[in-house]
Amino acid sequence: MRLIALNKPFGTICQFSPHETRNSLADWVKVPGVYPAGRLDADSEGLLLLTDDGALQARISEPRHKLVKRYWAQVEGVPDDATLARLARGIDLGDYVTQPCRAQAIDVPATLWPRVPAVRYRAAIPTSWIELALSEGKNRQVRRMTAALGFPTLRLVRVGIGALDLFALGLAPGEWQALPPRAPWDGATG
Repeated sequence: MRLIALNKPFGTICQFSPHETRNSLADWVKVPGVYPAGRLDADSEGLLLLTDDGALQARISEPRHKLVKRYWAQVEGVPDDATLARLARGIDLGDYVTQPCRAQAIDVPATLWPRVPAVRYRAAIPTSWIELALSEGKNRQVRRMTAALGFPTLRLVRVGIGALDLFALGLAPGEWQALPPRAPWDGATG
């Protein structure tokens, strides 16, 4: 059984098969037989786990296991406490209502690498950072949640899965390392 932590770079798609215009996971991880345990869209960065074990993949990615994923989102504008409380309670996105989560404002992350290409800068529109911790993970969920409240996400980085922390692993974008498949982090709830 294999488990790999990858710091997925911006612009990389979560598949191993080649893509015409984007990097794929195969450009970073040269380990046969592993596949993503969950996904990050191409415009998102950060911690992605890969495994060759279906049961482990399900335990990591399926919401019924309540494994918390932490995200740092750079948003357009500056959400106030009431907006953060609305995010935390859950947002009606039309096709579903998000589960309650943890949402808080954070300082600009000093440990974060520069994104290439950089987020578009607009002098007249401030940006800020929030941290969201959730146990679901539907397609583009964080982006849809912040946009629904008028704070579009400009940059999204997954920084944690359970008790695993991307910065404690010390992985730069595109770097990966093998992990023990039955580590204490897998039952953590963040």
